[in-house]
Amino acid sequence: MKPQDILVLAKIVAVGKKNWAGQDLAAELCISKSEVSESLNRSKYARLLDFSKQKVNAAAFLEFLEYGIRYVYPAIINGKQKGFLTAFSVPPLSSKIVSQTAMVWASESGTAFGESLKPLYPAVVPAIQKDKALYELLALIETIRIGRAREIDLAKNELKTRFQNYALQ
Repeated sequence: MKPQDILVLAKIVAVGKKNWAGQDLAAELCISKSEVSESLNRSKYARLLDFSKQKVNAAAFLEFLEYGIRYVYPAIINGKQKGFLTAFSVPPLSSKIVSQTAMVWASESGTAFGESLKPLYPAVVPAIQKDKALYELLALIETIRIGRAREIDLAKNELKTRFQNYALQ
């Protein structure tokens, strides 16, 4: 697995039951078609995608996010910068968690200021600007990477709800 695989899988969940093609994912995620193709193959091998490479195995992906992502891709915080809000600084968690410090993915085009969290993959920042559902999923995933017990539990519960809805489609 590579970090962009998380981005691709999250995008497929965000798309839901709509049909998609690899080239569409590539354009919306600001990565190459070959990166998407290789990512789909890795995710199929890891049993995070079905045989057709069209449907995410929501239970397995959620299990990986809950128990593995913070160890496989540990968070790197780079100090205060301008950028796009992330983690518990983004709804739905921002209304449940009061924090003195905002978390951001660094970007000159962002409008927030806070502690900068290095995204899982560089294409995260341009991709979230195109898709609100993807933005929220990735922010929840980032909460698991950097959060404390309460924050992680809230993020896991929110992800469970979204993944259950995806699996029922």
